[in-house]
Amino acid sequence: MTTTPTRRRFGVLIELAIVMAVLVLTKLIFDQIAWRFAGPISLAFTLATIGVVTVLRKESWAHFGLRRLRRWWSFPLVLPQALLGIVAILGIGTGTALLGEALGFWSTEGTSAGVEARWGDIEGNLPVYLMWMAIGWTSAAFGEEIFFRGYLIDRIGKLLPSARWATAVAVFIPALIFGIAHAYYQGVRGLIVTGLIGLALGTLYLVNKRNLWPNIIAHGVVDSLAFTAMYLDLDI
Repeated sequence: MTTTPTRRRFGVLIELAIVMAVLVLTKLIFDQIAWRFAGPISLAFTLATIGVVTVLRKESWAHFGLRRLRRWWSFPLVLPQALLGIVAILGIGTGTALLGEALGFWSTEGTSAGVEARWGDIEGNLPVYLMWMAIGWTSAAFGEEIFFRGYLIDRIGKLLPSARWATAVAVFIPALIFGIAHAYYQGVRGLIVTGLIGLALGTLYLVNKRNLWPNIIAHGVVDSLAFTAMYLDLDI
């Protein structure tokens, strides 16, 4: 029996609703248990749910951009694309922060209360620094890129009709969710900055022909720089 486009979209919509419910509910639960780690924990549950979906749909993680690098020279070819991602993240983060300060929306002086509460003990503490480095590469670099870029862009794209604006919407909505996901501890500034970064990473993901590895490397490198600056108490 042939599945109609409407039925396929309805199936994707139900799947998305389940995945988002897992993300939100686990985040709310672990906010009460381990606030600092609620985001990575909820993302782990969400990725596990997506893993079940891939099995049921007979898909693979390659469908969400985790392509196997088949030859030894494939990895060096990814590096220039990753470098572009690093420049985009740092440029948008710095530029947006300075523009917001110039317009009087916020101050770049000091550290927000949410960031201090989450990472205030990283300075000079090697075990904590290594812990967050590990979380940065697993939950943030791999997890967030798989979910916000690979998975959400694919699924939202499947919900939309074939139109010129559909690709832009499929990138914009995950970027907005990405910004909202960081607002709980970074505030409005974090929502705007990470939302714009999500928009850039989503665009680069499509430009790189849905190869997620450049995004993963760029995300991991930038987070590593941030954690290292906190550990060394560098003002960057």
